Amino acid sequence: MKKTVLFLLLGIACNLIQAQVSDSISSFYTNSADNLLLKDNKLVVGGYGEVHYNQPLQSGVHSNGLLDVHRVVMLLGYNFSKKTQFVSELEFEHVKEVYVEQAFLQHKLNSFINLRGGLMLIPMGIINEYHEPTTFNGVERPLVDKYIAPTTWREIGAGITGNILPASLKYQLYIVNGFNGYDGEAKVSGKNGLRKGRQKGAEAYVSSPNFSGKVEYYGIRGLNVGLSAYFGKTQSALYDGVQKDDENAVAMADSSVVGISMLGADARYKLGGLQLRGQLYYSSLSNTKEYNAFTGIDGELNDVGSSMIGYYAEIGYDVLRSAKTSKQLVPFIRYEFFDTQNSVDDTIEKNLAYEKNAITTGLTLTLTKGAVAKADVQFVKSGVDDEYSKTLNLGVGVMF
Repeated sequence: MKKTVLFLLLGIACNLIQAQVSDSISSFYTNSADNLLLKDNKLVVGGYGEVHYNQPLQSGVHSNGLLDVHRVVMLLGYNFSKKTQFVSELEFEHVKEVYVEQAFLQHKLNSFINLRGGLMLIPMGIINEYHEPTTFNGVERPLVDKYIAPTTWREIGAGITGNILPASLKYQLYIVNGFNGYDGEAKVSGKNGLRKGRQKGAEAYVSSPNFSGKVEYYGIRGLNVGLSAYFGKTQSALYDGVQKDDENAVAMADSSVVGISMLGADARYKLGGLQLRGQLYYSSLSNTKEYNAFTGIDGELNDVGSSMIGYYAEIGYDVLRSAKTSKQLVPFIRYEFFDTQNSVDDTIEKNLAYEKNAITTGLTLTLTKGAVAKADVQFVKSGVDDEYSKTLNLGVGVMF
């Protein structure tokens, strides 16, 4: 009798925990991949897209604007069973470029642990995982997420993800291939940071594995706080085929990599019509003196800094909050700062052109869930500029 009662209590507890997990997951800030994973259908379909108009505003100078179907993305998922799921994301950029942004298989061990492997987004900051146009203010993604944590940053690997309750924590832990640092030419620079080193799952090679992880807290309604980490080295084609006892060849290959220790912190909060968000990235780069010397061109050193930093803070408010409408109109303002040469080694001089301030202010109109129209003006100034450059941005976006 006692065993029967015990099993009944355990069964009830498991059901309650499962219900709590489902309720907590539904309160997440979700992206397209999350939406697919939460569906019960065998075949699930989703997508997002955005069309932009960018018009430089220069006093006394005529500048042509740019019209662009920036991206159209289709997501296809398949539920093999309640525990085994597949998610893919196919992206068309600027009408002519085709990419696979995600392609991973997930297997659920229990309510708290999922095994995941394939091409996955690196869980760093906000935008790299939540970059659909309906999930952020502004026509273009924040500049910090272009130069410091180079969205859309994805690599091939494997790991675990899940939720820890009742602590209200979501975690992701992955081993992945790293940035392409050198394949005959340098891919890391002071101007572009790590951005040109993204391998994107396209015949990506690996000379040393990297670690990526993130923990998010969502225990307070409307609040999501995340801490991210990424550790490893850039990859180098020079290691391929090198004899381990060939000291000169190994030393040359060692000079062609950059060590990366990146930390990120982010927060999002909604209270009524108020919307707050912010994030901070800091990257410490090692072996840069050797890398700059090895990858320099025509006797000039490369200019990779020994650290990079970037952050932003944003506030918005839905002015239609008290109106009897499902539409939302959010005036917002965002301040950004980033520097791909936050510090440099003693062999190169800091370039103030890589240190930039940006202010973006505008409106986001949500016509209905999943459809937005946006307008903003962005002001950008580097450390060598006397005044801000200005750009008018208009766009429409969808997510379904």
